[in-house]
Formats: sequence, structure tokens, C-alpha cells
Amino acid sequence: MSGHSWQMRRATEADLEAIMLLESSIFASDAWSSETMRGELGNPHAYYLVAFEPENPDAIAGYAGLLAPRGAPESDIQTIAVDENARRHGLGRALIGSLVGEARRRGAKEIFLEVRADNPGAQRLYAEFGFEELGVRRGYYQPDNVDAIVMRLLVTDPATALAVGSEVSP
Repeated sequence: MSGHSWQMRRATEADLEAIMLLESSIFASDAWSSETMRGELGNPHAYYLVAFEPENPDAIAGYAGLLAPRGAPESDIQTIAVDENARRHGLGRALIGSLVGEARRRGAKEIFLEVRADNPGAQRLYAEFGFEELGVRRGYYQPDNVDAIVMRLLVTDPATALAVGSEVSP
């Protein structure tokens, strides 16, 4: 990880063009349509973020989306995309962490996602967050006919602990 820092904000319909540029370049054969993405950005049960370097707020380096109705026990990470030039600088990790935090705030107890079976880097990253493999959806990604690995994270309540060496007075 180099000295990259990232800022994130809620995505809006004004970000649609920049999101779709990334979407079509990263997911060339199975990209979402603009209409689908617009619907996601406007969905009150969804939480979409865009990420950028602080010195270049108009250049979207990544985005991520979560479907998590407030109070529902389950949520789904819908998509995560990081521009090729921004990879391996902690952005994917930051986006996932933000989505997990939002799912927790909305009351989710489980977060699900599908990841391409031919993307071991993403699988490792999700596993580092505690996602575990539940099963496989054969031929899920079309037209490539690539399997999807279904993963789940059990969302624990935030815990606090005393710092090592700290003392508490009554």
C-alpha cells in the first residue's frame, strides 16, 4: 500500500456517467445498464458510495453498492468496482469496510455477496473481512458462463475493549 488516501461520499445520479464508465470498462461482458444503475442509485433501500483521491474529487476511482433495507436482518453487497490504476492501494478494502459499517447501522445481521469464481483476489479480500463461502451458483455470470461463489458475513455487534495498559477508576 502506497501513500494513497481516499475519500468517499454517497453516490448520486450526477455520478451515473462516471460510474458507468468504470462499470463498462471493468465488467465489459456483464456490465449493468445505465437504467439498472440509475434505479440502484435512487433506491431508498440501497447505499451507494463513490471514492476519489482528495486532490481530484471529480475523478471517481471506485464505487460500491449495498442493498440493506433498514431493520432487515439480511443485506447484499451488490457491486464493488475499483479502477485498474487505483487497485492495490486499499480502496477496495475501504469500500467494503464502509458497506459493512452501513449494513451494521441499518440492523443487518448477515451480509451476502456473489464473487466471480475466476477472481481469487476479490475472494481473498472478502475472506479477510470474515466472509465465508456458502456455495456456488453455476454459470451465474453471463455471457461468460462463469460460476459465482456465494459468500456471507455474520455481522457482529460493535465491541469496545479497554486498551492494553489502561486503567479504569471507579
